[in-house]
Amino acid sequence: MEYGLFGLIVLIADIYAIYQVLTSGVSTLAKIVWTIVILLLPVLGFIAWLIFGPRGNRATV
Repeated sequence: MEYGLFGLIVLIADIYAIYQVLTSGVSTLAKIVWTIVILLLPVLGFIAWLIFGPRGNRATV
């Protein structure tokens, strides 16, 4: 268990991000791209998704 607790936290965060991407209302292509980015770059992909990713069905005022 080389990565320990940090690895588990990253795994949980990535699963959460992928779930949010797949249940968002964006196009299928965007879902595929975001999922691939999160899978290939777990930490950086998650941070990029937090900053630039689809926001789901949030109302904007």
